[in-house]
Amino acid sequence: MRYPSFRSRLRAFQVMRQDPPDPGFVADLEFLENRDLDLSVRLGAMLAFNALLITIGTHPISASPGAPLSLDAAGQPLLVLASIAGIAPLIVSCFFALRAIVLGEEFDGEGLEDDEALRQRLFAAFIHSIDAQARLLGQSVRWSFIGGSATLFVWTTILMDKMI
Repeated sequence: MRYPSFRSRLRAFQVMRQDPPDPGFVADLEFLENRDLDLSVRLGAMLAFNALLITIGTHPISASPGAPLSLDAAGQPLLVLASIAGIAPLIVSCFFALRAIVLGEEFDGEGLEDDEALRQRLFAAFIHSIDAQARLLGQSVRWSFIGGSATLFVWTTILMDKMI
C-alpha cells in the first residue's frame, strides 16, 4: 500500500487557509481535536495498564521458588501453561491499543480545489479516525478484562493448589 505524500496534505491545508472558515466549522474542529486528545490519553493509559498487567501476569513464572505464587515448570506444567495463556489476551489488548495509536487521519485532497470541499474532507477524515480509535479502544478494554480475569483465576488456582 502506497502512502500519499504529506506535500499534498500541506497544499490542501494552504488552500483551506486562504478563505477563513466559518466559526461553526472551527468550533466543530476544536471539539474533534479535544475528543482525539482524550482518546490519545486513554489509549496511552490502556497501553501502560496492559504493560503492568503483563508484568504482574508473569510473576508466577518468574517468582523465586517458595514464594506464594511461584510455579515449578517441571512439577506444575499445566499451571505454567495456564499462566502464560492468561497473558495472551493482554498481548492482544496491546495490539489493539497500538493499532489505534498509530491510526492517523487519512486525508486526501487530490482533485479538490474548493476550500469548503477540502474542509469537509478533513472533517470526515477526522471523524472516521476518532470512530476507528474508539472502536479499537473498546476492543482493547475487553481483551484486558479477559486477560486480567484469566490471570486472577490462575493466581487463585495456584494459591488453592498450594493450600490443599
